[in-house]
Parts: sequence; C-alpha cells; structure tokens
Amino acid sequence: MKIGIFGTGMVGQAISGKLASSGHDVIVGTRDVASTLAHTEPNLYGFPAFSVWQKEYPLVRLGTFADAARHAELVVNATNGAGALSALQQSGASNLNGKILIDISVPLDFSRGMPPALSVCNTDSLGEQIQRAFPEVRVVKTLNTVTASLMVDPLQLADGEHHLFVSGNDAAAKAQVASLLAAWFGWKHIIDLGDITTARGTEMYLPLWLRMWGALGTGLFNIRVVS
Repeated sequence: MKIGIFGTGMVGQAISGKLASSGHDVIVGTRDVASTLAHTEPNLYGFPAFSVWQKEYPLVRLGTFADAARHAELVVNATNGAGALSALQQSGASNLNGKILIDISVPLDFSRGMPPALSVCNTDSLGEQIQRAFPEVRVVKTLNTVTASLMVDPLQLADGEHHLFVSGNDAAAKAQVASLLAAWFGWKHIIDLGDITTARGTEMYLPLWLRMWGALGTGLFNIRVVS
C-alpha cells in the first residue's frame, strides 16, 4: 500500500519504519525537507533526528506534506497536536479528499512546561477540528492512547491482551482501519467508541497517561477493558 505519514518524530519514525519494513511504499511528510535533513541532534527525550534514523530505514522516503498526501492511498497524521491542522492544510485538501486519515495527534500544550495541558478538551477535540476542516476526509482517531513502540508492537505487552480504540464518523473507514491495525501491527482488541466526538475521551485520557508514565517510569503500559 502507498502510505503517507505526517511527522518525523518518535511516532512517525515508529510507524513508517514498521510499515516500510513490511513492504509498504512509505513517504514521510515534513514542513521543510532541507531543514529536517540538516538536523542531526537527538531530541530532548534522546530520540534520534530523522536524518540519523533514516540511515537505518533507507526505504522510507522524505518529502513535503503535499508530496506525502499526493502519494498516499492512506494518510497517517503523526504530527504533534499544535502543528496538526497547519500540516494538513499545507498538504492540500485535494490531496486528502476521499482518503482515510488515521489521526494519532494529541492537543498537548507545553507552553507552561511539564506536564502539558490540553489545548482543546471537554466540548471539542483535535479529531473533530480536523474532520470539520476537511469534511471530505475519512478521519479515524486511533493509536493515541499508547506509546509509540506499543503502537507497532502490542504483543510486547501482556501478549497483546489489551485494548485500542477507534473514533470516527465513517463506519466503513473505522472497520478498515481496525483490520489494518490487526494486519500491520498485531492488534487483537479494538473498541469502536462511536463517532468523531468520542475522540474527546481518548484525547483527554492523555493527562492521566502522562501521570501514570511518571509513576511507573515507563510508557510500556495500556488499558485492558473488562466487562
């Protein structure tokens, strides 16, 4: 499959590396290709710059957001929350319309330091804002409740016996995404929460996720739903 992934950070690297290694045709989109390639220092959390990481994944190509969207049969938004809408706008609505957009971004606001607050919550969500801005795009919110390494390898925790969630207005798109997440990464348990407004719940889980990360000292944990 031809896949466009927006974002060159930890999440974009995890997803693009896994998919390219599985034989998919992946282009990662960024705002400024030259600037991204010129950056060589690790980020604040020690993750490698994209230019360094790409040497281990030469099949992953780098282009602009528009390049990635034009190329793609399916798009993954792995940008940070603050830059999500502008990245999608730069890609061009005509390059996105009619396609499934897997939205992983979370509206974290680091303006007052750590831990971050949410820039949108309660009565709206970033997933909803994206859907409103791009009404012809089939937005499916998912993967945003787990750390990057777990997104692409759920079997490393409790043999995969934990849950992921999907939100979106298009039932067929959600079913296709759930099938792809199982085939691509091995997700066993995916709960359809409902329309895109249910993304408010998974986005507002992030403050609790961050507190658990601080208490546990690792991001390798997840929710298992028992009823």
